[in-house]
Amino acid sequence: MSGNSPAAHARLAQLRQRCIWFTGLPGAGKSTISALLQQRLHAADRRCYVLDGDVVRQGLSRDLGFSAADRAENNRRVAEVARLMVDAGLIVLVSMISPFRTERHRARTLFAPGEFVEVFVDTPLAECERRDPKGLYARARRGELRNMTGIDSAYEAPLQPDIHLHPHLASAETCVETILDHLLA
Repeated sequence: MSGNSPAAHARLAQLRQRCIWFTGLPGAGKSTISALLQQRLHAADRRCYVLDGDVVRQGLSRDLGFSAADRAENNRRVAEVARLMVDAGLIVLVSMISPFRTERHRARTLFAPGEFVEVFVDTPLAECERRDPKGLYARARRGELRNMTGIDSAYEAPLQPDIHLHPHLASAETCVETILDHLLA
């Protein structure tokens, strides 16, 4: 699908509200891909908003740590906000690790069928560590950071995601095209 053609804009304008939930290890590319998707949707005059895990933790979830219980609560809060935004007619792009299958499933149950799209941003741990944009993996390996997903805290990969991306094998733009192809199918 050509991203800038009038026909592409017309097709994107037909997208209805939904929650597109990006999950994956830290540094997998979730924020990059969701930001590019947001740009494409805005260019087609679609109302959308990114709920990024790092930003959410600076406000809505600043009182939470990184224990399993706190991660579950963070996930619950974001899912509830996303549901309200979808109810208001927005396309919501949730970009957060959300490491536990149970919590992602719980988020899905808040939405009507077809309104929740789980996107697995599947980047190998070694590649995420090589990227390490915030230096978190290096700090975790030195023992300075506890409960780091992929190091000393588990990540449960989706068993049947709606969309399965491999950004270490394809560009972020190609990943966005894959998402749009799925949404417009």
